[in-house]
Amino acid sequence: MSEVTNIRSYALVTAACWGFTVTDGALRMLVVLHFYQLGYSDITIGFLFLFYEFFGVVTNLFGGWIASRSGLKVTLYGGLAVQIFALIMLALLQPGWPGVLSVAYVMCAQALSGIAKDLTKMSAKSAIKVIVPAGQDTALFKWVSRLTGSKNALKGVGFFVGGLLLAALGFAGALYAMSAALVLVLVGTMLSLSGTLGKSKKKVKFTSLLSKSPAINALSLARLFLFASRDVWFVVGLPVFLSSMGLSFSEVGSFLALWVIGYGLVQAAVPSLLRLFGAGQGVVTGVVARNWAFGLLLLPLLMLAALASHLPALPTVTVGLAIFAVVFAVNSAVHSYLVLAYSDADTVSVDVGFYYMANAGGRLLGTLLSGLLYEYSGFTGCLIGSAVLVLISGLAAFKLPRNQTAALGGPIPASN
Repeated sequence: MSEVTNIRSYALVTAACWGFTVTDGALRMLVVLHFYQLGYSDITIGFLFLFYEFFGVVTNLFGGWIASRSGLKVTLYGGLAVQIFALIMLALLQPGWPGVLSVAYVMCAQALSGIAKDLTKMSAKSAIKVIVPAGQDTALFKWVSRLTGSKNALKGVGFFVGGLLLAALGFAGALYAMSAALVLVLVGTMLSLSGTLGKSKKKVKFTSLLSKSPAINALSLARLFLFASRDVWFVVGLPVFLSSMGLSFSEVGSFLALWVIGYGLVQAAVPSLLRLFGAGQGVVTGVVARNWAFGLLLLPLLMLAALASHLPALPTVTVGLAIFAVVFAVNSAVHSYLVLAYSDADTVSVDVGFYYMANAGGRLLGTLLSGLLYEYSGFTGCLIGSAVLVLISGLAAFKLPRNQTAALGGPIPASN
């Protein structure tokens, strides 16, 4: 592909990912706010998202294999279409249904949304490896960082959008509006994106679903525990803790949205940050991933020490988690680059699918632990759990190749 075609394809894939991400963030806020207003307990609301995370694990395992055989356009379009169906399905929820039926129905719709999210994300990330010309690893790192960072920032925007749509249109109206917008995104992408994006030239066997690459396996293990270390406090512990400190529900939602937006903006600027800190003399290696993991470990430990010293809890946690967002964003972006650097372009969707299966597994583990640890140990228990999980992620990074990516990559570029 020519450079103009590459940029055009990248813009189209990114735009589709952006459109989906806003609806994904908005949907989460819609479900939380709507069922909170209906009087559902925090634990019940948390259960609504379990299928969302579980089916993300399954989707990433099989989605990469499907994409390698049929092309990334099929999985990208499929993800958008499934999300449209999930939104319409939720809009048909009736307030008069029994509570058990409503919860089961929403969990099924959330399962579809989880499938849609990971199909779309896996397709967009894998497409970059195919679009960027071979040997241009500095461009690869910059494009991955920008896509990942912008996606996460827009998910935070989606939290705001969800609240606004709920207030303006109601639950069903908001869902219909989002589904209509996503139909436009799907049709526009189908009409504009050309070529056989990401279809493997060789037949990928079903037995290839599990990665045979030691580097991908080690990175996936590190990724699993990295994301569990975030969600162990983010999903249940933090919202409940902030509420117990006297913040209103809207203030809690705003804090979570701002955290995600800030995290995404930092992630988009990671190439510049790594250059500023002199990461590996201008290259990204497994050593960089390991060092930043242990840097992240300091933050929950420092917050624990501050709380044990009886410093004010709310400022300590909010400032600590703001810094956590920055360091976590660097860790996440480095992982996102390394998985593409370790992958072969012809089978990238399989490797990325396996890697994001671990990512989804980490979110599922963190979601489960968040409720349990907060129930029995409060927010302090969540921070201890986060520190343990980050430590395991850092130890897993010792298995990453020390020189493989350094030999491939060039100087880390400034982000324009």
